[in-house]
Amino acid sequence: MKAIILAGGEGKRLRPVINDIPKPMAPIKGKPFLEYIILQLKSQNLKDIIISTGYKGSIIKNYFQDGGNWDLNIEYSEEDKPLGTGGALRKAGELIDDEQFIVMNGDSFFDIEFKQLISFHEEKQAVATISLAYAETIERYGHVEIGNDGEITKFVEKGNSVSAGHVNGGIYILNSELINKIPLGQVSLETEVLPNLINRGLFGMKFKSFFIDIGKPEEYQRICKEPVLLYSDC
Repeated sequence: MKAIILAGGEGKRLRPVINDIPKPMAPIKGKPFLEYIILQLKSQNLKDIIISTGYKGSIIKNYFQDGGNWDLNIEYSEEDKPLGTGGALRKAGELIDDEQFIVMNGDSFFDIEFKQLISFHEEKQAVATISLAYAETIERYGHVEIGNDGEITKFVEKGNSVSAGHVNGGIYILNSELINKIPLGQVSLETEVLPNLINRGLFGMKFKSFFIDIGKPEEYQRICKEPVLLYSDC
């Protein structure tokens, strides 16, 4: 099964601590953050990877090249202009030839077992499955509400959230039929594509594994101080 990593982010909020590199290339203990995501895939025998690049994508491409140094097969989908996560996914989807595939955000790390998420997706006969991370403080994320069977019923926006709950963990299993249903142009996967799948085969699987999103300087600085949290599968 192939995995698409959405790595086109510019990381404007990280400008106080990093400059002139794509957000997923933010360094942690001598490695770019993106490398930990790639090593997580490799550790679970997922070796066919598509990296969707945008802002200064040549930095990513020059570092990872064809993946041979990691015993991986890496391809690239390059944005000529910002497409958003949904638009970037549609473009990268041109390289997908499987019925199902993995999608990962390039600026978050969620220490889950992919086989569990894939099995859940297949068991539910889902069109799309989202990994859900438990967070005690979720104001910055919003949260996801699900029914007893795991079907997602609602996305609650930031600022309207209770103090604790489950948030989007940034790892998805999607059926390839979705690719051509994503509108052309700049589209958000999180706020436009996924909400439209409610009651149409959208499920969520809860995990209590380590999760971090480096989109804010304080979170990036925290993981720089405690990089061991990224090492369990790397």
